[in-house]
Amino acid sequence: MPITPKRMPFMGHLNELRKRLTVVAIVLSILTLVGYLFSEEIFMLLIAPMRPVIGDQSSYVFDILEAMSNRFRLGLFGAVVVGSPIISYEALAFFLPALKPKERRWFMWTFVASVVLFLAGVAFCYFLILEPSTLWLVEQSGETFELLLRAQSAMTFAMWFLAGFGLAFEVPVVVFYLVYFRVVPYAVLRKNWRVVWVIIVVVASMITPDWNPWSMLALSGAMVALFEMSMLLVRVMLARKIKAQQLADEIV
Repeated sequence: MPITPKRMPFMGHLNELRKRLTVVAIVLSILTLVGYLFSEEIFMLLIAPMRPVIGDQSSYVFDILEAMSNRFRLGLFGAVVVGSPIISYEALAFFLPALKPKERRWFMWTFVASVVLFLAGVAFCYFLILEPSTLWLVEQSGETFELLLRAQSAMTFAMWFLAGFGLAFEVPVVVFYLVYFRVVPYAVLRKNWRVVWVIIVVVASMITPDWNPWSMLALSGAMVALFEMSMLLVRVMLARKIKAQQLADEIV
């Protein structure tokens, strides 16, 4: 669907939202059915980093409907990943007309950056975090418990980890808009960096679905590094806005 004009009546906006949600629903439905047919390949790819630890234990189901529901989950997961460009475009096309030309320019750049950062977070988790996190959790069984891993548990664990790391890597985009829209001035963020670091550690511990110190430390370190890099970029990219904010604060 093309991008609509900026000025529309309220009911026109609701109708536009309905149309775009319909497009997203149709795309997800079709891709989910396709993903259902390739659910085995999606499953094998999803848990590949965990294979050295869990072996072939991740294929058990304990309910007659569980295999089918797992395949639909995997199909939906694949649909969201493959269809994310279309979903993002529909969301962008709905909100973009309401932005000013300068805001629209920044929005396009930060939109691209958010996609790249999300994929970077997923790749970081997939190649560096999933295997050691799985190993740490499996070792908690010790000699007391014997692990019998069901497919639903393995795939849900991997999905949560990948999604969590992908969202956590959006820190630079969040920092940019906090400063750009003056929600939190740059000087306040810079002055209270210790508080921000503590918040990052708390958020990292909430995002990771286990108590694995390796995954929490890795995510916290990555988020802190991204925060510091984003502060440097914001300082350069929004130098005029930051200076204007500081002058306004001095006058007040």
